[in-house]
Amino acid sequence: MKWNVVLCCGLAAATMAMTPMASAAASGGSTLVTARATSDEARTRYPIVLVHGLLGFDNLLGVDYFYGIPDKLAGAGARVYVAQVSGTNTSEIRGEQLLQELKTIRALEKNPTLKFNLIGHSQGAPTVRYVAAVAPDMVASVTSVGGANGGSKVADLLARLPEGGIAQGVVVKAVGLLTSVIGFLSGKDPSQLPEVPLNALASLTTAGGAAFDAKFPQGRPAQGSSCSVKSGAAVVNGVRYYSWSGVSTGFSLFDPSDAPLSALGTLAFFGEDNDGLLATCTTRLGTHLGDYRQNHLDEVNQVLGNTYGSQFPYYEKKVPEIFKDQAARLKSAGL
Repeated sequence: MKWNVVLCCGLAAATMAMTPMASAAASGGSTLVTARATSDEARTRYPIVLVHGLLGFDNLLGVDYFYGIPDKLAGAGARVYVAQVSGTNTSEIRGEQLLQELKTIRALEKNPTLKFNLIGHSQGAPTVRYVAAVAPDMVASVTSVGGANGGSKVADLLARLPEGGIAQGVVVKAVGLLTSVIGFLSGKDPSQLPEVPLNALASLTTAGGAAFDAKFPQGRPAQGSSCSVKSGAAVVNGVRYYSWSGVSTGFSLFDPSDAPLSALGTLAFFGEDNDGLLATCTTRLGTHLGDYRQNHLDEVNQVLGNTYGSQFPYYEKKVPEIFKDQAARLKSAGL
């Protein structure tokens, strides 16, 4: 999830330099990324759709939410769409918005039976899980990246603020203001993609995550499983499920997300493996593909590609390469 809200997302948005994405064309609420392909490594059978988390966007003033990742995938032959859904709302409402976007893409592609490989980060994971659960005929695969699949103790801390109190009011107003700015700069239509911060908070608590799992358990480890259980069902209703996560909040002077996420991780998780916003064991979905030395923003190659993999590529792959490897895996699976 991305309830690093005012702290991290605001800081990231303020510090992002403008980097052009590959040329793109609007498709309903999604953006089709077009780039000169130099290989066919990631040329999946079905399009890849990237879905952002809380307070997310497709492209903000020329900067990708999935920083450099759409270009990497398109350059390796993938057909890539970047979705745009509400930045703050329930996972179910966001899922319905995504479902409509996929239907629009089907119409524009003139293929009424087209399936999709959905990749969701943070709250984007339960968002894509919702679509796979209610419309499995539209989904070839679901991949969770640092997914808020079991909720977050950080959201629990915020939810404990007195309802209707000053502190909660300040947080809600701050998040609402930030969401409005992000929405305006990324071209969101608030009448089509409504923002309700308290809805998002309710979805992202551990209780909200448990309630979502009860309704949409596909791919999740069995309820009550220990953290040693890293995988859930690999295939449900013909949909393949995968996940990977971050497991580090290491501090770097060069990455402005590290300090606040390290502080949040220490405050909320008390020794549990985490990415600063989520306990790693709560993110599991389908086939476990690994844990990386990444915090919650590193998982989508933020801030501005300054991650452990970018600094020490001999020890760990750069984030766009991890996404490309997943696309290659999907291609090998005939997806």
